[in-house]
Amino acid sequence: MVSTAEVPAEERFAVWREVSSKLWVPLEARCEPHLESEFRAQADFSGLGLVQAMLLTTTPLSVHRTSKLIRQSDPEVFFLNCVVHGGMRAEQDGRCADLHVGDLMLRDSSHPYLTSHAPGKSSNQVLVLQFPRSLLPLPQRDLRRLTMVPLPGAQGIGALSSHFMLQLARRLHEFTPSDTVRLSTLTLDVLIAALAGALDIHGTVSPETRRRALLAQIHAFIQQNLGDPTLTPGSVAAAHHISLRSLHKLFHTEGHTVAGWIRERRMLRCHRDLADPRLAAQSIAAIAARWGFANSAHFSQAFRSVYGLSPRQFRQQSAIVRAY
Repeated sequence: MVSTAEVPAEERFAVWREVSSKLWVPLEARCEPHLESEFRAQADFSGLGLVQAMLLTTTPLSVHRTSKLIRQSDPEVFFLNCVVHGGMRAEQDGRCADLHVGDLMLRDSSHPYLTSHAPGKSSNQVLVLQFPRSLLPLPQRDLRRLTMVPLPGAQGIGALSSHFMLQLARRLHEFTPSDTVRLSTLTLDVLIAALAGALDIHGTVSPETRRRALLAQIHAFIQQNLGDPTLTPGSVAAAHHISLRSLHKLFHTEGHTVAGWIRERRMLRCHRDLADPRLAAQSIAAIAARWGFANSAHFSQAFRSVYGLSPRQFRQQSAIVRAY
């Protein structure tokens, strides 16, 4: 993590301007003079194989990558932005885009661009994925058509990809090393599916990649809706415009059932919350209900079958372990 939190207020923007060019690609960062004393920024990183993820949170600023800076250094990478909070404006290759929460947008490090983070807002948060251009099995000439073209997160394949990216941003700190290995492939598959969908050239993407991308998007959708007691295989299939049979087949290839995967994820959330001392005042029934278990007796029985202890016993044991 890189943050300006410990830097004196009058030095924060100057420090960020220097650090950001060293961490990514050479850039010119600008901030309105009257806002420099209030400037704040933080970048959280996670490596997903060849895909590097960064969650960037800043107060208003603009970033300019000029032709001169490109000649100075160019890693020849793409950046995919997903707005998590606030908004941004971007320009490249003669195109200008205004992005809102959930929208995706592709940038090319080899061409000049200008981005304005949080215009008119007090703060902004963007997930930025950086990856070599060679990772995408799509024609480069076609990808050039997509730079700075908003991929709306409100419908179609864009909505499914947006759900995945937003979940990735919100859970960036939760992933274990084994998670990141698996996520590297899933993230790339989702990227390819989203961009291929925007280009309408699905023939250039393998059926296996499309299958993994759809499964990753379904996983993200389920994670986002775990607290909904009406979440069922049928509602998941309907939300993704596929048949229930196709949904079951997708999960079967991974060695799971849909209902079992949902139940397992809900149980993991309850397990985490029951061990959290900050939630000690909340009842077991309330925690179970938060994650979709409407019947507390059924939850207790299911919890014991998975962990060998009742929820109450597990909570007491966790408190004892913390005490030591």
